[in-house]
Amino acid sequence: MSASPAPQPSIEPWLRGTHAEVPTVARAVLHALDLALEDLGKWTAGLTDAEVHSQPLGLMPVARHLRHIARSTDRILTYAEGGQLSSEQLARLKAEESGQEVLAELLAEVEASFRDAAERVRALATADLETARTVGRKQLPTSAGGALVHVADHTQRHVGQVVTTAKVLHSLRR
Repeated sequence: MSASPAPQPSIEPWLRGTHAEVPTVARAVLHALDLALEDLGKWTAGLTDAEVHSQPLGLMPVARHLRHIARSTDRILTYAEGGQLSSEQLARLKAEESGQEVLAELLAEVEASFRDAAERVRALATADLETARTVGRKQLPTSAGGALVHVADHTQRHVGQVVTTAKVLHSLRR
């Protein structure tokens, strides 16, 4: 996402001194995205394309989480910027339910989404985070900062689900 020192496995992104030029809230969001990419790469390594589409123990497939992580990041940032979803974003939302992409394509979509998100987060970094925003058709109230922070927490929630599902998949091989 930005030129930064090589990741040190035992040191999480927020402790590496990266993104120091960005104000604190936006920096935390960027660190959450950095950590998400690292965790996704680590825990999906070795999974087959069939496994990422499977539902072990009834869990949602890794593939669907990956699609959702990439596409929801775009949607949430649209709200943070004060916009409403386009017809293309709505179509991509409906398409999250299914797909047959291979793992490499899914991870590439997440990486591309996060590169775009990093630019958008940086653009929002100096905005008044208390600026009122609305979300969805119901125009639910939030703020620019609320939506920005939700990018981080929502991403991490789904990364956690990917990690859990990947662990189950790895354990079923034994």
